[in-house]
Amino acid sequence: MAGSAATSPSPAASPAAFRSSGMTCRGFADAAAATEQGEHSSPWKNFPMAPPDPIIGLTEAYLNDDFPQKVNVGVGAYRCDQGNPFVLPVVREAEQELIKEELDHEYSGIAGCPNFVNLALRFVYGEDCTPLKEKRIAGVQTLSGTGGLRVFGEVLAQFGHKHIYVPNPTWGNHIPIFTNAGLEVKKYRYYDNATCSLDFDGLIEDMKGMPEGTCVLLHACAHNPTGMDPTPEQWKEISKVAMEQNLLPFFDCAYQGFASGDARKDAAAVRMFVEDGHKIALVQSFSKNFGLYGQRIGALSVVADSPEEALRVQSQLKVHIRPSYSNPPRHGARIVGKILASEEKTNDFVEQCMGMAQRINSMRSKLREALESLGSTRSWDHITKQIGMFAYSGMSKEEVTALREKHHIYCTLDGRISMAGVTSNNVEYIARAIYDVTEGK
Repeated sequence: MAGSAATSPSPAASPAAFRSSGMTCRGFADAAAATEQGEHSSPWKNFPMAPPDPIIGLTEAYLNDDFPQKVNVGVGAYRCDQGNPFVLPVVREAEQELIKEELDHEYSGIAGCPNFVNLALRFVYGEDCTPLKEKRIAGVQTLSGTGGLRVFGEVLAQFGHKHIYVPNPTWGNHIPIFTNAGLEVKKYRYYDNATCSLDFDGLIEDMKGMPEGTCVLLHACAHNPTGMDPTPEQWKEISKVAMEQNLLPFFDCAYQGFASGDARKDAAAVRMFVEDGHKIALVQSFSKNFGLYGQRIGALSVVADSPEEALRVQSQLKVHIRPSYSNPPRHGARIVGKILASEEKTNDFVEQCMGMAQRINSMRSKLREALESLGSTRSWDHITKQIGMFAYSGMSKEEVTALREKHHIYCTLDGRISMAGVTSNNVEYIARAIYDVTEGK
């Protein structure tokens, strides 16, 4: 990315790309005409094979690999040090209590479970948040962070926004989500690949060049995929520039508590922007921090000027939720609600979340130490400077491909490594493999 923000091309799997591949209404018309002529042709015969999702496709390739030492460091889901899925003990405890309560399985409202939404907002904004106390925050439950992103993207498009700015790089799904919501996705500089560090000067310069009123997506903590977050002082400058440019900050908060192990610290940027007077929008996911990946639990909120304005905003969020998925699931929301409603359980959650964060940080240190002990000529200090689930390794596409083909280690082509897949048993193997493909030895 050079001197200014640039437009991102639509992804291959977008509707536009799908249409350009040849599957248009004509395909259906041809099938219908054939049927009228007595031919029983499938209406789906002209459907092309869509390209595989880069993350899901990676997992499928891994599962089909019969090499005994294969390693999957591509998927963003926490694993214990034995490499197995991990359920927080406090989640198990909450589930057992819910079973004993013999609750019904009725629909939740369009906005979800009110108790969950209130607790989720308190969790991220803080109990002392002035807009929260004044009932100036509109909130709804969503299908994890992904559903919240899509709903808000549609609302932006409906009310006159033509585009949204996202960091370069960003989570791969951000681009198709916003594109399919009707927005043009543009990028602002965020990461300097040459130095494996935050491109703060480029970020600020691009923000100053954004049109007034533009919506800008910010990662609240544990930036995905780079793991490189602004410092508190840099966040303060970002807030200042956003206010001067009258930008609309939209936070994606997927790792609160999981990034540093301290939920308050991980929410610091969000709370700073609110205290600075921004009318932010925010999406939360409870997949990573609570380990509720398959429950699809999230929240979308907007800070308004008044309680009456907040109600109007919420009504518009609900208008988009209703025809999309009608209402969100209840079980995961009840689990999160039961934990956050109890001081004892919340403390247990904090302790257990800290344990996950500490294991990730331990693997960062061990991977860096192993690479350095092998005599690598590259600097790997960025591995321990980054935070959260992912390490942005700096490996090229060719090196990542060699890592997969020679050593059966699966990570995304941009070199992003899920540190959750690194364990005490495989860290040395991973380090030797990375050394081999990066040093040519």
